[in-house]
Amino acid sequence: MGVALLAFCIAPRATAALGGTEATVQVDQTRMHATLRTTVTPRFTVHELESPARATVREYAAPSGIVFGVAWQGRAHPDLRQLLGPYFPQYADALAKRRTRRSPVTVTLPGLVVRVGGHMRAFTGKAWLPAELPAGVVPGDIR
Repeated sequence: MGVALLAFCIAPRATAALGGTEATVQVDQTRMHATLRTTVTPRFTVHELESPARATVREYAAPSGIVFGVAWQGRAHPDLRQLLGPYFPQYADALAKRRTRRSPVTVTLPGLVVRVGGHMRAFTGKAWLPAELPAGVVPGDIR
């Protein structure tokens, strides 16, 4: 068990998570064994990762390079700990306080919004940082 814990602690983790920088999107690409397609718009950049299992993750980066939103769809939930990064504990705490365990899930906190839904083999979700949305960007742009 100690060896497994040590391996977990020193294993490289992607940091292109929510609130991180877009400079490490390629780490996510490698971890997911995904193809990467990048689309640049005047308001933000979208890095779309598609895994061989047809799961898609989109990471939205502001012109400053900060990832302000993520969205996903696929047959299974992605690693939300990886995608939400330092915001995952807030999300997990909010889930633990919910009365119902049924989908869809909406967590709205002062600095974080997460929406998760779908059903077996067709999951979707998105998360964003309201304070980090670039000028002119609305939550509906994250899809």
